[in-house]
Amino acid sequence: MAPKAVLDVAFCRRHFPAIDGDWVFMENAGGTFVPKQVIERTRHYIANCQVQPGAAYPASASASEHISVGAQVLANLINADSNEIVVGPSTTSNVYVLSHALRPLMANGDEIIVTNQDHEANNGAWRRLEPTGIVVKEWRMNGDTDDLEIEDLEALLTDKTRLVCFTHCSNIIALIHDVKAIVRKIHDADALACVDGVAYTPHRGVDVKELDVDFYLYSPYKVFGPHMGVLYGKHDLLLKAVSQNHYFIGDDDFKRKLCPGGPNYELTAAAAGIGEYFDEVHAHHFPGANIGHSERLQQVYDLFSAHEDSMTQRVSDYLRSNPRVRLFGNGETAKRERVGVFSFLVNHRDSREIPEKLLRHKIAVGADDFYAARCIDALGARPQNGVVRASMVHYNSHDDVDRLLTHLDGIIDEKVATSESVASV
Repeated sequence: MAPKAVLDVAFCRRHFPAIDGDWVFMENAGGTFVPKQVIERTRHYIANCQVQPGAAYPASASASEHISVGAQVLANLINADSNEIVVGPSTTSNVYVLSHALRPLMANGDEIIVTNQDHEANNGAWRRLEPTGIVVKEWRMNGDTDDLEIEDLEALLTDKTRLVCFTHCSNIIALIHDVKAIVRKIHDADALACVDGVAYTPHRGVDVKELDVDFYLYSPYKVFGPHMGVLYGKHDLLLKAVSQNHYFIGDDDFKRKLCPGGPNYELTAAAAGIGEYFDEVHAHHFPGANIGHSERLQQVYDLFSAHEDSMTQRVSDYLRSNPRVRLFGNGETAKRERVGVFSFLVNHRDSREIPEKLLRHKIAVGADDFYAARCIDALGARPQNGVVRASMVHYNSHDDVDRLLTHLDGIIDEKVATSESVASV
């Protein structure tokens, strides 16, 4: 039997108990649903292993094993080794700890480059080092593309640059950066790269080794898993980082020295369910395939991305063609590929009004700055209370897109008709 080339969306949706056929969920960029495998792993750990891991008695040994398996899955998702990641409470917390762990390795006057596009997680913690003697520079978005351009970064790099922090793709703009090329520029300047992959990892596979990033961050709760954050770092850099935990935690124990209080055990164990779900999707679409884990993972992501791209094109075409809509990261001026996240403004409308009206049709989207406040301000969207954001992942369907576009168009036209009627009176 030939491998299926098209994602079986109905098969995937059956794995997510939270999917309700009456509702269209289009705020996946804020956090995805979890499959039943993750739910069962959470239940099993709490029911059977809710003890302190690391001891020899059976429940503790089982807890350790479940945690280890979950951590390995979290590493596998970005092609890292389990001894290259730190599992923490969130990406925001992980960056905050990392910033304090790297500061002692820098001298006064050293430079860190951040952007005005990133989520505040990979932004604010670095900027807060400025009062300690670090010079903070801002890599700003290009006004024509709403995006970060490598040429603008090159102008900021100096022999004092120690770290550049940027996003794989913005949770607002959604255009995918050429991380490998950017990292190469950064390394040519003898600096390190810290990449926020939170908005990217639900949609595409990641290979941190191929990208050659020094640090990479993502949030499993946006990749069909539990609420936590993962920090990848090159092993030698994690060893050099200064401990942020108790004094008796060894410098070589970076999993604990960079995670004060330790990881959440039951959620780390539950992350193994992400791998189980991906394996089931692969087995369904490629029965009998005998290939390695990384190849299976990439084939699954290829299925996801092809399906998402078909939906993305329809939404993009509609938003770009509507003269009353301003879509950020517009494909006509920005040449890069995008993920299925759309942030836009409707002329003369408070952005919060659009989701409120869509709720009447059981469609869930968001309106806010989505913790990318600097990006929202740079785009000039603050007066309209941020942007409207609709975001899709692989378990969304073309029927979902139909409902979104039909009712969104009706809401926009409804307001215009009312305004014209009032003006004529």
